[in-house]
Amino acid sequence: MVLRYFSSKDFIKWDQSFRRNFFNSVGGFKSLNLIGTRSVKGAANLGLFFSVTHIGSTPPLVGVIFRSPTVPRHTLENIYDTGFFTINSVQKSYVEKAHQASVKSPETMSEFHEIGLRESYHANFLAPYVESSRVKMGLKFVEKHDILANGTTLVVGEVVECWVDGDALDPDGFVDHTEIGNVAVNGLDTYYTATEIKKMTYAKSKEGVKTS
Repeated sequence: MVLRYFSSKDFIKWDQSFRRNFFNSVGGFKSLNLIGTRSVKGAANLGLFFSVTHIGSTPPLVGVIFRSPTVPRHTLENIYDTGFFTINSVQKSYVEKAHQASVKSPETMSEFHEIGLRESYHANFLAPYVESSRVKMGLKFVEKHDILANGTTLVVGEVVECWVDGDALDPDGFVDHTEIGNVAVNGLDTYYTATEIKKMTYAKSKEGVKTS
């Protein structure tokens, strides 16, 4: 194995495409999700996101990073306007369709219709779900944090409802995404299915104190 060293002096010499690919993939695998929203005019919107992350469990909070608004960000605008959004996992069977949700579309055009995925709604929850998704969460907007270093925005939402395929839910509450074929992503356009190595017990020190 030969490790190659790079510094900030190298980064600034790289062309934009190489730099974008490198820094989008060097951090490793990320979850792949479709975020569903609805505009105040009733238009359904669906976007592909690689930046969903767990924030906390009590209350259940999830964060999403949105890129700087150099172009219209319909998903972000809809979240601000309505206060609700959904996060939907992606299965291997329709990853090609999900990939097309990354295409920028007019505000009045439904990505659900354009890429061939059906939207569904639950009770009085405003935002649309991806009907075929096997793990999906409904969230209400809680707060946002502008990241001054590059103009991106962290949006935090609270999970108010959740749908999980029973085949993926273990007795201890663990959601096994490998069991139902959910997809991960590395970089901007390379998709993977994961394979479990081993499920371990909660790590503790030799003195019996749990590690952080």
